[in-house]
Amino acid sequence: MKILKIIMLIFGLLCVAMGILWIGQGLNIIRWPAESFMIGVPQWSWNGSALALFGAGLIWFARRK
Repeated sequence: MKILKIIMLIFGLLCVAMGILWIGQGLNIIRWPAESFMIGVPQWSWNGSALALFGAGLIWFARRK
């Protein structure tokens, strides 16, 4: 079961990082990559928020005893 918790923790961290990137692109704060279709589209900030919350939930679940 320890390996499953490690996998969930890594996946959760990746989800949070990707969610923050999507939030930044959707709010036109992060303009990388320059040709991304997500830049300046507010829907992606909502999608990123949901993904980051999901990742935070995975992290919490993996870290609990």
